[in-house]
Amino acid sequence: MYTVSAYAKLNLSLELTHRRSDGYHEIVSVIQTIGLQDTLNLSLSDEISFVCSDQTLQTQENLVVKAANSLLNSVGGEYGASIKLDKRIPVASGFGGGSSDAAATLIALNKLWELNLTKDELKNIGLSIGSDVPYFIDGGTAMIGGMGNIVRRLPNLDIKWFLLVIPDFQISDKTANAYRHIQNHHFTNGGLTRKLEARLRSKGDLPPQLIYNTFDNIASELYPELQSYWDALRSVGAEEIHLAGSGPSIYTPVRNKEIGTAMELLLKYRHGLNVVLAQSVYPECI
Repeated sequence: MYTVSAYAKLNLSLELTHRRSDGYHEIVSVIQTIGLQDTLNLSLSDEISFVCSDQTLQTQENLVVKAANSLLNSVGGEYGASIKLDKRIPVASGFGGGSSDAAATLIALNKLWELNLTKDELKNIGLSIGSDVPYFIDGGTAMIGGMGNIVRRLPNLDIKWFLLVIPDFQISDKTANAYRHIQNHHFTNGGLTRKLEARLRSKGDLPPQLIYNTFDNIASELYPELQSYWDALRSVGAEEIHLAGSGPSIYTPVRNKEIGTAMELLLKYRHGLNVVLAQSVYPECI
């Protein structure tokens, strides 16, 4: 049996630079893994089988299954694994849970099957599954660009805690719908992200003015129901509030665990919201 954690992520900056001729968008983004996580248990088997704690996700379209099959097709041979996923990262929430699960599957099977593939080889396989998958092979703090194929590691953040608010509504075809709303005037040159990258390399801090998400500009259009969640977060003292990825979850950085815990309790018991206080994590150190 091999057990591996798949951590959620936050986009501390997310800029869309242009739309490609194939219809996909190129981005620049600073990303951080956080301590909201799924858990995968894997063991050797004659074939690839998959079980998930959320039965609605227990399909051949799950990125865990796609990752296992992609790895198998890449290396050839006769390998199999029994894979069990304990799902805790909310689905289609903006935290990259599916991509993280796929990356964790590649990492775990590489060890379980004793393939000895390098991280770069795993990233190349991961890119065919999803644009965020290569980043999750390492996790931690990083700048990504292009279609996710550019990944530059960054020094650890000085911000240790983030408060996440997860709405109780779901949007069908959420990511595709969000990108359909992007207009030409929403594109930027990636300058804020590059400034944040430089700041992290020199001082390691996270200036509020450099936290940016293109999708914040259309959040009210994408998710009209989100305003009450935004207002509740502001009512407990949050100043910097941003979408997680393309949403609909939102987050705010907090100075320390004590402040974060107080805000979390107020949001849970005064407003009845689904809230998670999550710490920055660095998987290679855990």
